[in-house]
Amino acid sequence: MGASPRDRWVLHVDLDQFVAAVEVLRHPELRGRPVIVGGRGDPTERGVVSTASYEAREFGIGSGMPLRVAARRLVTRGVTDAVFLPVDGEAYTAASRLVMDTLRELDAVVEVLGWDEAFLGVATADPVAFAREAQAAVLAATSLHCSVGIGDNKLRAKIATGFGKPRGVYLLTADNWFEVMGERDTDALWGIGDKTAKKLAALGIHTVRELADAADGELADALGPTIGPWLHRLGRGIGGEVVTAEPWVARGHGRETTFQHNLTDPDQVTAEVRSLAGRVTEDLRAEGRAAVRVTLKVRYAPFDTHTTGRPLAEPTLDPAVIADAAAALTERLDHDREVRLLGVRLDMTPPDAPG
Repeated sequence: MGASPRDRWVLHVDLDQFVAAVEVLRHPELRGRPVIVGGRGDPTERGVVSTASYEAREFGIGSGMPLRVAARRLVTRGVTDAVFLPVDGEAYTAASRLVMDTLRELDAVVEVLGWDEAFLGVATADPVAFAREAQAAVLAATSLHCSVGIGDNKLRAKIATGFGKPRGVYLLTADNWFEVMGERDTDALWGIGDKTAKKLAALGIHTVRELADAADGELADALGPTIGPWLHRLGRGIGGEVVTAEPWVARGHGRETTFQHNLTDPDQVTAEVRSLAGRVTEDLRAEGRAAVRVTLKVRYAPFDTHTTGRPLAEPTLDPAVIADAAAALTERLDHDREVRLLGVRLDMTPPDAPG
């Protein structure tokens, strides 16, 4: 006999400070110290913070911050015991795989979102007890702690996790949605960033409650017939309810490089783009899926990022064709500006497309 609708829940499992926690497990002597993982682990080089331990976050260190800025901030705060480590993707992938395999052993549908998070579709009369069971299972198998958000849909479960961190459990449903979220800024919603929040503010919409109370027509007129109503649904806490175990399929692959010294020679820029295109083509070859579009990313000094792209004439895995297409995009760059970073992304044919 199937569970009644009120017994069906979405849980969002999020590993606490995942990358830093994996590094501390590998290096127990670092426990309790500020740990920053990013780039090659050298704060004198260009690179950004991938993750920071809670001890580092207390000093304002966060993901996406340039390593040099993080190092300077620690110095100004008088922190002398911080440790910078290089990114080790293989170690994090292995740890993530063990976590997800552990969650799959529970009576739940597991939808993996990334290295450190997953949705669980659960039929239970006691979702809090199930969440505690999931936490205990992950800890026993991996020595890693996680937080769990519980909701009646994915949106509420995802947001709930933030209230449970670290190592906690939090429940957010239609019953307490406005009590918890109503007076919060709109960018507290999963899916709304600074730019969208500013657009809403220009309409006089500052809080989640105000977004929920806004008229669909007003939002559609101002923000578009698709985005407007979608934002209205977010304000009311409405999100997807179906958790699927179908594996996530990448739409494309990309590679990028941050240069320790800015590039000033257009020929060198083009050569680097060709090299990156070759590396991404190999990634696509490993999947057996052809490229259909190429996108070039450039970050000018000091930190101004732009992208430009074009579709390919036909799906291809020919490295020369792809490299030529990527190189042609460099003609759109401003060659009077120094280049700090370059990236090439290739969108692929769907996995079920005929070969």
